[in-house]
Amino acid sequence: MKTRITELFGIEAPLVLPGMSWISTPQLVAAVSNAGGLGILASGPLTPEETRASIREIRELTDKPFGVGVTLLMPGAKENAMIALEEKVPVINFSLGKGDWLVKKAHEYGGKVIATVVSEKHALSAQSIGADALLVTGHEAAAHGGDVTSLVLVPSIASKVDIPVIATGGFADARGLMAALSLGAEAVAMGSRFATSAESPLHNHVKETVVKKSEQDTIYSNNFDGLWARVMKTPRAEKETKKPMNLIMAAKEATKAAKIVKQPVWKIMLGMLVMLDKIKLLAYFGASVPRLQAATIKGDLDEGVQFIGQTQGLIEDIPTVQELVDRIQADAKAMHESNQRFFS
Repeated sequence: MKTRITELFGIEAPLVLPGMSWISTPQLVAAVSNAGGLGILASGPLTPEETRASIREIRELTDKPFGVGVTLLMPGAKENAMIALEEKVPVINFSLGKGDWLVKKAHEYGGKVIATVVSEKHALSAQSIGADALLVTGHEAAAHGGDVTSLVLVPSIASKVDIPVIATGGFADARGLMAALSLGAEAVAMGSRFATSAESPLHNHVKETVVKKSEQDTIYSNNFDGLWARVMKTPRAEKETKKPMNLIMAAKEATKAAKIVKQPVWKIMLGMLVMLDKIKLLAYFGASVPRLQAATIKGDLDEGVQFIGQTQGLIEDIPTVQELVDRIQADAKAMHESNQRFFS
């Protein structure tokens, strides 16, 4: 397949693995890139040293283009971004923060930058600072999707920007890819679908549970990690997303974030003093990580909480990444040929 996204990044298939903590590891990133898509490493749980080691491991596993994702709002993200820039990573994907400096530095060595956005305002801002592409995240997405569904958000943004759009949120097969192309996107990112591939480090119990559950079995709440997020519907998730956090609890949990992201406690506390409005977000972040790790790494859905998109209802098997990419491209071609009948 050939789109502006495949040409921009030098890939064969308009399919992207977004950076998902504890899932988008070097092995899965390389598997997606080797299959013809674009794999993006999740740097959120990593120290700068681990980020550098992961980048070098990816390069040992593939000679294809890949990216690194950074959530600029979180502690340690800027340091990880600097490592990615030093390593001259081909693609950098940033979210939740001002990325003008990152775009400038990436372009100096020929790197490309994807900005993750959930609104027209942020899309236009990202374009104005020189972002090369947009990852437009609809309401259906796992974790932090926007308020608007992809069916409306993708064409709305695509019609107002000149740079190519990658649609995410509700895409897991050839039908979604063809729909996204019709909406004005030039690729899709499929977090939940790639997370349930054979090479994904997501615990097998969680993969098997995803296959069994439907699109109805998700919860969208801002009481889990401080941002509006979508998680798998389980008794634990329902409990975790119903309890608001008070200020005392917030201060206690926010300090835990320091250990979780391997940052000095003084740095987190200083950040609180500078940005008092972020203390609650840090608190939720500190409280959510153990729950996410319990599900993603240990497969414990009794104590853990799993990010998942509404595409959960479309996932019926656990194929290899190569099988998945080949299947989607073959089905998309057949669908395109079949759709010609509507104009005969």
